[in-house]
Amino acid sequence: MAKKVVATLKTGTGKEYSKVITMVKSAKTGAYSFKELIVHNDHVKDAIASK
Repeated sequence: MAKKVVATLKTGTGKEYSKVITMVKSAKTGAYSFKELIVHNDHVKDAIASK
């Protein structure tokens, strides 16, 4: 069974959005963490570049 967020993104205007996951390295510890964003398809490249 799908989560509510995923189900709502696949109906109607939700198809215009994408989930962007970027990997961010911590300057303090050197460990990597993941940052998740839901952005409009027109702004995907901007979201990846601004990480």
